[in-house]
Amino acid sequence: MLIFVACVVIFIYGMLASLLGTIVPSLGATLSLSNTQIGYLALSQGLGLAATSVVAGAFMDAKGKKVGVILGLLASLIGLGILSHPSSLQLSIVAMIILGCGGSLVIVGSNAMANDVPDARRAATINFLNIFAGLGGFATPFVAGNLLGSDAVKSAYCGCAISLFALLLTIFTPIPHRVESEAREDDTEGIFSSGMLYVLASITFLYTACEFGIWNWFPKFLISSGMPSSRALNLLSFGFASGLLIGRIVATKLLTKASPYYVTLVCSALMGISTFAVLQAASSPSSAPLVFVAGFVMAPIFPTTIAIVGRLFQQKAATAIGFAITCGFSGLVVSSPVIGWLAGSDPRGVGRGLLILPALSAAIVVIMLVFRGRLTAATQ
Repeated sequence: MLIFVACVVIFIYGMLASLLGTIVPSLGATLSLSNTQIGYLALSQGLGLAATSVVAGAFMDAKGKKVGVILGLLASLIGLGILSHPSSLQLSIVAMIILGCGGSLVIVGSNAMANDVPDARRAATINFLNIFAGLGGFATPFVAGNLLGSDAVKSAYCGCAISLFALLLTIFTPIPHRVESEAREDDTEGIFSSGMLYVLASITFLYTACEFGIWNWFPKFLISSGMPSSRALNLLSFGFASGLLIGRIVATKLLTKASPYYVTLVCSALMGISTFAVLQAASSPSSAPLVFVAGFVMAPIFPTTIAIVGRLFQQKAATAIGFAITCGFSGLVVSSPVIGWLAGSDPRGVGRGLLILPALSAAIVVIMLVFRGRLTAATQ
């Protein structure tokens, strides 16, 4: 039952992750937003995600995962409620900050729950959990594009209903507070004195910058290339989100046999190739399979890295996971505004801004090769 709750909760995170990119066309038209102003919305969400995840892990180690998840779902409801009445850019920024805070608590809490499984199945279990993040990412653009007329307000209301269900499920499900009775007082200090934590956190930083760059900007890129809004959202849903979903299903099986290090390395290299290819294909017929491939190869990178963090730092695991996720969300803080600034006022400039994605992918490959010895030892 505990894993079921974690799956439902992380579904909400996936839903929120794709929300901004889904509502940007409608919200941008309603409020007459420029690319730079849309970048500020993404920056606001990233600040909420990063700032909250700084303390989320330590808070849940002390107070329990259930309390953290409930607070995260409440924040998500409040943010979606505000976003359902987007009267100004300033109010939308406030909503995105609150949604970021809620999303941070939700993803740290759900991954910390899954981290409690035995070492041998940790990477596979966390990848299985994150299938539901991909499912949430699939559902939001699909429902918005096909059933809600790409309307930002209706999408926000739909998100409120699903978040409320997850909140009630969490409240009425017993979630034990795992107490680390043998932990020493200097455990937390020891975590942050380990260089490997920062290496792994840098990988989550670069990966999340890539993933959210696609969630937040890809529909607008396709629309600026001449694609209808509904088709662009379906491509995000059936292409990228479906690729993430199926990729994590495959990774769940693959990681019971293959090394987490080599899976992450190969997928990072393929991420760089596929994101570059997608940007070149744009609105051509080959864009759909390329978008799917990009999602598929990206799928294992984040959850497998988090699993490695949990394996290395079993004492105060939520604190270590929270820090790695904080650095990941910092990638969102950096990448989405940079994409907006590089895009400038030219609607077709988004493609230019998105070229940072293959560059960030290459940086992950370099880090993994430089620290190959220590990372392979950490995953054995």
